[in-house]
Amino acid sequence: MLVRFWGTRGSLPVAQRRDTTLARIARALVAAKGRRFANEAEAAEFACDELDFATYGTYGGATSCVEIVGDEDAFVVCDMGSGLREFGVNATRRCAEGHPRVYHFFLSHLHWDHIMGFPYFRPAYESGVTIMIHTGHLDAEQALRRQQEEISFPVSFDELRARIEFVVHRPGEVFEAAGLRVSLISQTHAHGSFGYRFERLGRTVVYSTDSEHRPDDMDAEGGVEAFFANADLVICDTMYSLGESVSLKQDLGHSSNIVAVDLCQAAAARRLALFHHEPSYSDEDIQRMHDETVRYEKIVRGGRPKLEVICAYDGLEIEV
Repeated sequence: MLVRFWGTRGSLPVAQRRDTTLARIARALVAAKGRRFANEAEAAEFACDELDFATYGTYGGATSCVEIVGDEDAFVVCDMGSGLREFGVNATRRCAEGHPRVYHFFLSHLHWDHIMGFPYFRPAYESGVTIMIHTGHLDAEQALRRQQEEISFPVSFDELRARIEFVVHRPGEVFEAAGLRVSLISQTHAHGSFGYRFERLGRTVVYSTDSEHRPDDMDAEGGVEAFFANADLVICDTMYSLGESVSLKQDLGHSSNIVAVDLCQAAAARRLALFHHEPSYSDEDIQRMHDETVRYEKIVRGGRPKLEVICAYDGLEIEV
């Protein structure tokens, strides 16, 4: 499987400010120390080799949207955050090249940051497109229709031309979709959320966001550890630092980078992708959290195999 991240922020989309861009350019020029480059490609090579990611790149600003590429007969997408708009443009291009116009969506929950991209999803306006929306929520259709009511959006849900079907699943149920073996788990979040486990050809990807795991009650997380067990990649809600999650941000339905490491190590997972980044965090803040998470994993690893810690960003691709 191939995992593509189209949106990795939480709560609401964010954009780079002028002063942020200017600061990046200034840092890069200082680091170059007057060096001259023959062309942009040479300058880009210098940036990637010599500068940190928060200077030459960005974690992005779109909200949750992750594509899982497995069976080429259908698209598989987790959540419909603002990153869905760009995915839709890309998917339309792939369909023009022959990819079937079939989409399977898996919704973690119905909060706006996870469905806001759907009104801008270009394929939904095309006849001949099939959209299957998998969810654990009985009111998923109501939520998607409501955000396209006239008071909120100029095009109603009923004007969409694609064939759209909602399929409700129960936690613990195992089913087949788009060539994948799928199961889901109930998670702690306002109005409830669901994590998904995708399996194909001996490989496993877990998508688990908007789930609160309390550090003072980790004994209650046995079901989550079993759900993560031996996963090749766990995409996990790490919106806050440990300090924030147990003080100012407690009971808001999100978790920390530290808890994610503990769960993945206990589950013998191979890779962890930090995800659902706090919108107020700068790229430097997120990079710092990534560095701290890598150090923490090494400290608490003990005799267990190494857990590779990746920090998700818009545009990242991971082979599984």
